[in-house]
Amino acid sequence: METRRRRGGAGPAAAQSDARIVVEVDALTVRRAAEVSRHRDVEAVAPVVPMKLIAPVSLTVAANPAFASRAWGIQAVGADTSPFSGDGVTVAVLDTGIDPSHPTFGGIELVRHNFTSESEDDIHGHGTHCAGTIFGRDVDGKRIGVAPGVRTALIGKVLGQDGGGSDVILAAIEWAIQNGAQVISMSLGIDFPGMVADLEREGVPTELATSMALEGYRANILLFERLGSLVQARASFTGPCLLVAAAGNESRRDQDPNFVIAVSPPAAADGMVSVAAVGPDPDGFTIASFSNYGARLSGPGVDILSARVSGGLIMMSGTSMATPHVAGVAALWAEKLMKSGQFSQQRFIDRLVGSAVTDEMKPGFSPADVGNGVVQAPQE
Repeated sequence: METRRRRGGAGPAAAQSDARIVVEVDALTVRRAAEVSRHRDVEAVAPVVPMKLIAPVSLTVAANPAFASRAWGIQAVGADTSPFSGDGVTVAVLDTGIDPSHPTFGGIELVRHNFTSESEDDIHGHGTHCAGTIFGRDVDGKRIGVAPGVRTALIGKVLGQDGGGSDVILAAIEWAIQNGAQVISMSLGIDFPGMVADLEREGVPTELATSMALEGYRANILLFERLGSLVQARASFTGPCLLVAAAGNESRRDQDPNFVIAVSPPAAADGMVSVAAVGPDPDGFTIASFSNYGARLSGPGVDILSARVSGGLIMMSGTSMATPHVAGVAALWAEKLMKSGQFSQQRFIDRLVGSAVTDEMKPGFSPADVGNGVVQAPQE
């Protein structure tokens, strides 16, 4: 798999404005891959690796949840007191799809693209839940969406029941950018064990399969980093866009305080805004036991109330749930910057990252766990 820059137009500015990221997939020998990587228009070459859902660590059906007028995460990020709603901002959710019939998405233009071989709708429920947290309208008087003023959402179904591939994720990111996304939310990761297993099924010895998978893992991190760099470089022509990705749920602090895993790709790549999960505690927010360390920002990710496939509400926990909180807050900052005529890539990332606070964290927290802290919505 290779990523190219496709240029067009009559001059340097025109060429840059039409510089698209093209993902090409082909069977290459090691020698041929090395030759292709030296082409001037090729940014990176990497094997296609399996991608998986960063699945929630728990979920609870909540048909009639005993909540007040809003989910706790809405207040935690200050969205309930913000004068902004995400109006005029386009958000993309690259996940398992969406249930378009859910009342929480009423009145929202859902531009959908199915990158899988399954039906277009959400079978798993993960994508519907994440989308509800970002821009869902109130359900039975309860607010679940951080940015309920979003009127256009791009829904890329990139993961099916059997996962997906890194080539699909890259193609979906480019699709979202070409369709005007200012925020792209992704709660997915590289399936390293799955890649090893696939190679073993092809008859590759375990030691060699592990080595090959590791090289593929490294190459794909580089690929996503190059993609992030291109997204930032093209911002002057295609418009600012932030890539927000979940840190992963592999840590097990509840079993052993030292059982802590680093942020997983693609969130680990430069150019991605990686997100850890925090939960409520009588003494302040605490890092979720499952949340990986080394993320740039944090968001509410424990017992998050949002939309359930086929209607109603459900609570889920995971960095997958924290990520849409950050994506939603990013949409609020995008609206503020657009309305003030200050919307640029650098200001966008600076305002979002700079909004994060640790004031309400339980004493004794580690900055390596929460990054800059819990993101906050603009208040004026």
